[in-house]
Amino acid sequence: MKYRKKPVVIDAKKWTGENLFDIITFIEGEEPNLTHPTASGRWLDYEDIVKRDGLIIKTLEGQHIASIGDWIIKGVANEFYPCKPDIFEQTYEPVKITDNE
Repeated sequence: MKYRKKPVVIDAKKWTGENLFDIITFIEGEEPNLTHPTASGRWLDYEDIVKRDGLIIKTLEGQHIASIGDWIIKGVANEFYPCKPDIFEQTYEPVKITDNE
C-alpha cells in the first residue's frame, strides 16, 4: 500500500550559525539566562563550539546533531528535530496564517 503524509502545519527555524540564541529560545521555550557574568562571558565560547561541532538536539529517538543550515522543526508532539535543507525544501512549504487560525 501507499500512504500520503497528512498535511500538518509545523513551526521551524533555520539555524544560520548566527542565531543560536534564537534557536535555543525556540527549543527551550524561554531565553537562555545570560545575566550571570560567567554565563555571558562563556556564551561566545559556546557559540564557537556549536558552530564547529554542531548543535545537539534531543529528539524522541535520541540525540541528533544539527549543522549550520539545518532546519530545527517542532513536531506534532512538541518534540524537536533537525532536518537537512534539501529534505525540508522537498517536504515543507510556507503557509499563510490568518487571524482565525
